[in-house]
Amino acid sequence: MSVGSAADVEEVMKKYDRESNTRVWEGVPGQVVRWLSVLFSLYSIYVTLFSTAMPEVRLNIFLGTILILGYLHYPIKKGNVKPNSLPVYDILIMIAGAGPFFYFALHATDIIKLATRVTKDPLMVAMAVCAVLAYMELCRRCVGVPILVVVGLLLVYTFANVRFGKVVYDLFYTTTGLMNTPINVCAKYIVVFIIFGAFLERTGISTFFIDLANCVAGASSGGPAKVAVISSALCGMVSGSSVGNTVTTGSVTIPMMKRTGYRGEFAGAVEAAASTGGQIMPPIMGAAAFLMAEYMGIPYAHVALKAVLPAILYFTGIYIAVHLEAKKLGLKGIPKEELPKLKELLPKIYLLLPLIVLVVMVSTNMYTMQFSATVAIGVTILVGLVNKDNRINLNKIIDALESGGKGTISVAVACAMAGIVAGCITSTGLASRLITIIVNISGGRAIIALFLTMLCCIILGMGVPTTATYCIMAATCAPILISPQIGIMKVCAHFFVFYFGIVADITPPVALAAYAGSAIAKSPPMKTAFNASRLAIAAFICPYIFCLNPAMLLEFGNMSGGMMAFTIIQLIITSLIGLFGVAAGLCGYLYKDIPIVLRILLVAGGISMMVPGTLTDVIGLAALAAVILYQRRGAATAAS
Repeated sequence: MSVGSAADVEEVMKKYDRESNTRVWEGVPGQVVRWLSVLFSLYSIYVTLFSTAMPEVRLNIFLGTILILGYLHYPIKKGNVKPNSLPVYDILIMIAGAGPFFYFALHATDIIKLATRVTKDPLMVAMAVCAVLAYMELCRRCVGVPILVVVGLLLVYTFANVRFGKVVYDLFYTTTGLMNTPINVCAKYIVVFIIFGAFLERTGISTFFIDLANCVAGASSGGPAKVAVISSALCGMVSGSSVGNTVTTGSVTIPMMKRTGYRGEFAGAVEAAASTGGQIMPPIMGAAAFLMAEYMGIPYAHVALKAVLPAILYFTGIYIAVHLEAKKLGLKGIPKEELPKLKELLPKIYLLLPLIVLVVMVSTNMYTMQFSATVAIGVTILVGLVNKDNRINLNKIIDALESGGKGTISVAVACAMAGIVAGCITSTGLASRLITIIVNISGGRAIIALFLTMLCCIILGMGVPTTATYCIMAATCAPILISPQIGIMKVCAHFFVFYFGIVADITPPVALAAYAGSAIAKSPPMKTAFNASRLAIAAFICPYIFCLNPAMLLEFGNMSGGMMAFTIIQLIITSLIGLFGVAAGLCGYLYKDIPIVLRILLVAGGISMMVPGTLTDVIGLAALAAVILYQRRGAATAAS
């Protein structure tokens, strides 16, 4: 069967994924750029652990360095670029953009003392404008146009309503603009976790996860698809990138699925949906999890814990869907003799040690998050030294540091843009106006407000990293949902925008993860994207459910311990049964093909069971039971 090569995947990524369009550096210039990234990673680890510098010093050095690295890696437009080429205009932009940050860092105390008087100096104003414009251009290159459009419109609105000097001061010279919460969290926590992920990948843990998934589910009906679900969930804990996860595990799982008998568009969709869901898998959850902790004002460990149940439901929904598809097509599993043996994998269980150390240190609040991540990096190196099949060496350590530095660029740029958005909203008081607009459109009904927010997240998240989407939506839409007029809990609102920022990667028309899967599977991109959206239906339902029933996020109010346990058990049971009904209805198969009317009834009954309330549970259960019994009787009659 035709399967896409690495070159096919790279071509698609260069077409749709801005982060894949980087300059080509060779020879001595390549080594210089490489070591700049390595030194930046080492510097970032040092700063997060030991720096006592004021934020204006620490963050400006971080922002200036990111700007330099960004222009060294991302050209002005997509496509192949001449090796070792850095146009003069990029050098000028880099100097004009990064210079103000380093100048601010060197003279931070004096500038802070000047306060708003700093904007009376034309040179200081010009420096601030150059820095902001340089970051906006870098955002266009490595993050995308959608977020830039939002920033641009907000800046136009802000300048139209607020004095020019005040806007410049707020956005550049205070911690309410570029140096707002997102970039502070990025410099303090996210960068270290990105570096940790780069190190973990070099231990061969992805291969271990795939082998483990094969051992668990490979022999069952349609085994390779189930392997893709399990391995992508595990690998996603590490990568935090839906596209990267799709390419990494998909290069192994998609060919296996096609050999088993799955259609190309279905095989690519399974991998894309599972890989996208990897970003909601604790403990890493992609870079946005740390921002969520900061925005919600709760410990990161609590964020990871609250994400457990929705993540289980998400992957269970995909698992059920691929099982039903396998039954529908009559697919078999992988022969047992071709599968890895458990006794061969158990000796490699030590590869999980870095993750275990990280989870224990973070969840017990023994040390700070950044210290815990640094210790986990050290454990990863030790584990890599022990792993004789993929032993870590000095070159791999340098590669990991370089990859961590490069991986930070797009996240940091997105966080900087989110800071500008937050600064504009603060300066203009736009939040209250947005609340009024949404309340008027929705009539104060939460479900309509949630639907409008979902559309915003998906549209804004198309082709944009999850972190960028979450930052913007956390600053704009989450406060609307939390407002007294709508009344959604703070935790629920932030998880809601987080989830729909993620599913943009598999939602047409710009579904990067699905396109990556289609490139490997050699399948039509749009068909793959629609299949991925169908498989990931839980991601479109669960956010509404936990907004209506916060218990899914372990928010119990004043419930007693016994009542909490009962609520959780009831929620898990009804949600899983409901997911089964929805998956069966969308697949169109149980014991035999299901007529369209009964498929609609299954979907409606499944959703009813997921909606909180005893009455809806009873109605949904009755609908599902009736269809299942009818199907089973019909299949038995046909067989006889």
